[in-house]
Amino acid sequence: MQFKLVPEAPEDLESVAAVQQAVPLIPANEDDCCARIMRRTEIAPRDEARTWLTFLRALGLAEEGSSGFTRTQRDPDPEDLRRTVREQIYGVEDVLETLEAADGPLAADEVYERFREKIPQYEQYRYGDRVDEIWRERVERILEWAVVLDLAERSESGYRRERTAA
Repeated sequence: MQFKLVPEAPEDLESVAAVQQAVPLIPANEDDCCARIMRRTEIAPRDEARTWLTFLRALGLAEEGSSGFTRTQRDPDPEDLRRTVREQIYGVEDVLETLEAADGPLAADEVYERFREKIPQYEQYRYGDRVDEIWRERVERILEWAVVLDLAERSESGYRRERTAA
């Protein structure tokens, strides 16, 4: 299973560790976890905290059990995060392949237009007229995460694939 929710990318990976530390070691329900993330970080509103909680699950930094959510004992290692984000977040591999195939840097809108056909049909029905708005934001967030994880580079002319990344 791949996850679709992608939070706004932080400035650095230390921020990921800080959000992970906000998730309790003792199981708590989603509302309590989101409130705790918001109290201990600068993340707001609650929907963004929920997105982070889901994203941490995708990265293996938090888990959901029958009693609620807990953080894992796994540290956010950059190399491991690069691999996990590519495997667990829907669209990341397609976005990176789009950058790789490009002759030069691409603007986020250009990446989105090339990715657009990969949006699952049920998502188009689910969001209707808002599908472009929602998925354009997701692609932009994926691009920013790719920069934070050294999978892509951002310049004034757009994004391009980081050639030295794994």
